[in-house]
Amino acid sequence: MAMKRSVLAAVAALSLLAAAPANAQTLKWAAPGDAVSFDPNAQLDSFTQNIQSMVYDTLVRRNRQLQIEPSLATSWEIVAPDRWRFKLRQGVKFHDGQPFTADDVVATVMRTIDPGSRNKGNLATVKTAEKVDDQTVDFVLTGPYPLLLNDLTGIFVMSKPWMIQHDSIKPGNTSTGVTTFASTHANGTGPFKLESYEPDARTVMSANEGWWDKPEHNIKRLEFRPIKSDATRVAALLSGEIDMIAAVPLQDIPRVSSTAGVKVVEDPSLRLIFLGFNWKPELQGQPGVKNPLLDVKVRQALWQSLDMDTLQKRIMRGKSRNIATMVAPPVPGYSAEADKPIGYDPAAAKKLLADAGYPNGFKTGLACPNDRYIADEQLCLAIASMWTRVGVQVDLKTESKATYFPRQDRGETDIWMLGWATLPPMDGFSVLSAIFASRKDGFGGANANGMSIPAMDELAKKAAVELDEPKRRAMLAESFKIARDQALFIPLHLQPLAWAMKTNVDMPQFADEYVRPWFAKVN
Repeated sequence: MAMKRSVLAAVAALSLLAAAPANAQTLKWAAPGDAVSFDPNAQLDSFTQNIQSMVYDTLVRRNRQLQIEPSLATSWEIVAPDRWRFKLRQGVKFHDGQPFTADDVVATVMRTIDPGSRNKGNLATVKTAEKVDDQTVDFVLTGPYPLLLNDLTGIFVMSKPWMIQHDSIKPGNTSTGVTTFASTHANGTGPFKLESYEPDARTVMSANEGWWDKPEHNIKRLEFRPIKSDATRVAALLSGEIDMIAAVPLQDIPRVSSTAGVKVVEDPSLRLIFLGFNWKPELQGQPGVKNPLLDVKVRQALWQSLDMDTLQKRIMRGKSRNIATMVAPPVPGYSAEADKPIGYDPAAAKKLLADAGYPNGFKTGLACPNDRYIADEQLCLAIASMWTRVGVQVDLKTESKATYFPRQDRGETDIWMLGWATLPPMDGFSVLSAIFASRKDGFGGANANGMSIPAMDELAKKAAVELDEPKRRAMLAESFKIARDQALFIPLHLQPLAWAMKTNVDMPQFADEYVRPWFAKVN
């Protein structure tokens, strides 16, 4: 009975919330999934990091044009090939009132590069951080490295006293199940303060009135609700319960855009959706069964049996951009030579399978999230159907990103879906260092399934220290060519970016898909 009363009370509270008059300085928004954790080192997915970025600041950040600019660091210099010195902004305070100092930066860096950190690969070339004085920090690197500033745009600075107080000096990690006080609480220096975080239910933030920067927004309160169902999410917007949804389902764009008082904003995205493979000797779901995915002919057959044009037209409603390489055209490292479609040819795919010793096909698992990427579950259903036509039996498993990403990161999948927007560096080296390189020496943060290509490892090490930009980009391009020639992955498309919001909401859109409410206004 007590449980029934609690449920009724919760329903009544939600009804009152929906019926309450709109507050011009409150922004209520929704997305298909939720932030997996508020611990900056516990999870790698960019949506989680996007939510965290509303609370935490970085040493350097991206402006409206996505160019790097000072943030908690006001200036920097390279004092030696392997040492960068940062001068810190004075007068900054954390949300709990503690002053921001070099101690916080050092503690943040050491927490990030800790072996137990999920995002240690974002600072793969950093050996340590050293305090020079209260407002100066040195980053000691493994050698010359051209992209440190790019990497630092994704490193959220935490308070050392707060971490000590709450026994959170060591990082959490969603893949290993390690949680900390920071998993559900936050204390940053950013534009908004975390008031409450109820996973898979609601997150509430309030404006940080003491933010060091001059705010462009007029928002006093942020309310975020994860709404997995497309229909429910759209209904919440059209009924006025929600001010904005990111993203709007592709099939609903015409209906939403024609509704009075609502607008749809569409722009290209940098996010590449692709499929990766298990590189272990045996298939995950079939102990003792030799892994056919290790054969390049099998991987090429799987790629060649996918009708990319049909996926683009029917599943993505013509909104995505087909691509045959592992990086978007605006990103350094892209080359048109590697972006040539392999071509849909089921007959050729069957011959490749036969040549590889699988004339009757084989059985494999396919794992996908169902609340992270646009039409992710529908895509995987269609892909499984296409593979069935060439004799490959697919054991498809779709699940929420909260359980999917930790499982994928533990290497418990055979064929898996992932999206990558080259964040935080917005450079092709992000793909080379995190996805192509082996998981060792600080590289391979997103390479969870045992792939080890010596040529890729060598390119990653060389590109990491190459200061000659043309030479560095040539190395990146070479890595993408290797990936294509050996069918190491199957690139699917660049994801479209479509948000819907009330006409009184001014929320700028960015190619990295981040929602940045510190630039938004509710009129």
